[in-house]
Amino acid sequence: MTKKDLAQLRVALPDSHKGQNGRLLIIGGSELFHAASLWALEVASRIVDLVHYASTPDNNDIAKVIKKQFRDGIVISRSDVDQYIEEDDCILIGPGMTRDGETQELTNTLLRSYPTKQWVIDAGALQMMDLALIPPQAILTPHHGEFTHLIANVNGQLKQSIENAPIEEQISLFAKHYRCILLVKGPKDIVVNTAGELRSIEGGNAGMTKGGTGDVLAGLIAALACKNDPFLATIAGSFINKQAGDELYTSVGPFFNASDLARQIGPVMKQLFLL
Repeated sequence: MTKKDLAQLRVALPDSHKGQNGRLLIIGGSELFHAASLWALEVASRIVDLVHYASTPDNNDIAKVIKKQFRDGIVISRSDVDQYIEEDDCILIGPGMTRDGETQELTNTLLRSYPTKQWVIDAGALQMMDLALIPPQAILTPHHGEFTHLIANVNGQLKQSIENAPIEEQISLFAKHYRCILLVKGPKDIVVNTAGELRSIEGGNAGMTKGGTGDVLAGLIAALACKNDPFLATIAGSFINKQAGDELYTSVGPFFNASDLARQIGPVMKQLFLL
């Protein structure tokens, strides 16, 4: 991540009006992983003007209770997501979704139906999607274990090429073949775009191994992708997320959680873009 990259990132301007800073749809959550999509919601609602949130009935009820804690969020039924996909700038799908037939059917139906929308595909949806349905310029956010799962579903000559290559080349081959932006998360985040341009984002610490920090990152990237180039949104999101984690480590060591990380995103972005 360079100063030139940061200078290109579009954030809310002082004279902007409601609706000009992005509209995001989050599809995620389950009874088992109820908090994951809420962490993505928490961070995204601090950046874009409007978040539509579609989860299970139980999670929707939880979101309604906490709605007072974020602005411009609308809780919707999953049965109504089609109309919101049409109007929103970006769709994040997957945080907190379980690996089952329901997730598989919902994910693949939506990716097949809306291939021209900007997608961020994470967690459960990432593991259950049909690789052939990855939309152009979609942002995929696996950790190393999930990337291994993706590779296992690749077929033919591409699979042989990927399996015999170093990790950076594996990521590059996958991103170019499926025309996506691929972020493989780890102590060093590796991001590759459709043209094979690779960025390594250093930073992070032991506190960021806790569950939910990836959901914060997914919500952050999706919010930035509403009004920015998807590759720029991905590398910027990775950089900001790691900066937030490192600032928390300075103050409390590794003793922080995903909620702490979500709250730290705003102060980091203020330092980067407003001071």
